[in-house]
Amino acid sequence: MNTEIYLNNNAKIIDVRTLEEYKGGHVVGSINIPLQEIQLRIEEIKSMNQPLILCCATGNRSGVASHYLKNQGVDCINGGSWLDVNYYQSQIV
Repeated sequence: MNTEIYLNNNAKIIDVRTLEEYKGGHVVGSINIPLQEIQLRIEEIKSMNQPLILCCATGNRSGVASHYLKNQGVDCINGGSWLDVNYYQSQIV
């Protein structure tokens, strides 16, 4: 799976859920940039070490975000659910 490969390459994890959802549980070390803020924070995102893994609750919002970011030249993937990304990260650490 691509998520595992990216995690092995020290990918940064961006959780695109709302702050309230993020506070309810998230991948350790991830940062919260809600989907509605992605366009506003594009320069910040582009300045991050890449690759990036995007996650949310089900993979829908992170899919939208990854599609947009790829079109902006950002090396990223849709990791799907934050619970899946969390599981893969726990297998590596």
